[in-house]
Amino acid sequence: MAKILVIDDERSIRNTLKEVLEYEKHQIDLAPEGVGGLELFRNNDYDVVLLDIKMPGMDGIEVLEKIMAEPKDVPVIMISGHGNIDTAVEAIKKGAFDFIEKPLDLNRLLITIRNALDKSQLLTETRVLKRKVSKTYDMIGESPPMQRVKEMIDRVAPTDARVLITGNNGTGKELVARWLHEKSQRAQQPFVEVNCAAIPSELIESELFGHEKGAFTSAHKERKGKFEQANKGTIFLDEIGDMSLSAQAKVLRVLQESKLSPVGSDKKITVDVRVIAATNKNMKEEIEANRFREDLYHRISVILIHVPSLNERLEDIPLLAEYFNQQICAEYGMPPRQIAPDAIEELKKIEWTGNIREFRNVLERLIILCDKEITGQDVVNYSQPISK
Repeated sequence: MAKILVIDDERSIRNTLKEVLEYEKHQIDLAPEGVGGLELFRNNDYDVVLLDIKMPGMDGIEVLEKIMAEPKDVPVIMISGHGNIDTAVEAIKKGAFDFIEKPLDLNRLLITIRNALDKSQLLTETRVLKRKVSKTYDMIGESPPMQRVKEMIDRVAPTDARVLITGNNGTGKELVARWLHEKSQRAQQPFVEVNCAAIPSELIESELFGHEKGAFTSAHKERKGKFEQANKGTIFLDEIGDMSLSAQAKVLRVLQESKLSPVGSDKKITVDVRVIAATNKNMKEEIEANRFREDLYHRISVILIHVPSLNERLEDIPLLAEYFNQQICAEYGMPPRQIAPDAIEELKKIEWTGNIREFRNVLERLIILCDKEITGQDVVNYSQPISK
């Protein structure tokens, strides 16, 4: 079911469209003229707009221009009983999805609406994908600590040196790993991520090295492990400090021999993989407590890159605030908020225990709850959990 706005000065056309489209299970709003239709459009979320061209006062082309200027990706289908080729071309040039002449061919209209809805869905999926890509690849910050991280990435990425990335939760360790891959000679090959903390210890070996059919109760078919999937590319072992000692021993063997054996198999598979690891733990303490193998640590830590916490680079907060402001507002289809200077100062006062992840969540909350401008008082009011 779609929500459709019909803007047409002819009552009979409005009523006919409402009857037909409601029969098709759509929700319909009606407007008899351009100004009222534009107000409805601005105050509601629609999937499609049906817009007449010839109307008293503000005509359809002017309404179309104003709709196109709004930060919403909504297909507009123009309808007119006075249409000609020039009018249709003008409407399409100004952003209309399609142009249909009166008297309306209802079958063609329904097909056009269906196509417009498909376009809306594609636009929504594109926004989501853009958000994922931008979250993955943008590294925001010009502070000295971040400049050092970027310089280290540029120096280390072209080599095959193993890298251990350290830093607190939410600082962007995965981001550094991805940039190391993107700037390497292996950039066109797979980047395979393994969250060692999220996989049960009894399954980690199968996840990393694969297994043969029947190797254990639920092994109903042969499966390639992450190391084999990453062959010729990069494997990112996130939160490696949480890996079991038995899995650590096998990883060490793979790093020494560049060969692995799937669970339940005696065969040896040769792999060519660059290993990048990350942890939020103090590895020296883990080694002293016999929770992490010292020989593996030395294998994976040829290069050490420490990602600074947000509290160590407060001067990046204005850049981060504007970046997430643009990103979040684009996702919600709204104009970016103004962020007052006193709001930036209040954001700098916060102890960011969750780092960039927490910062983005707070900014998203402010964008949703505040008006056009985010003030310092808004930050004070909404940066903490809202009490009942």
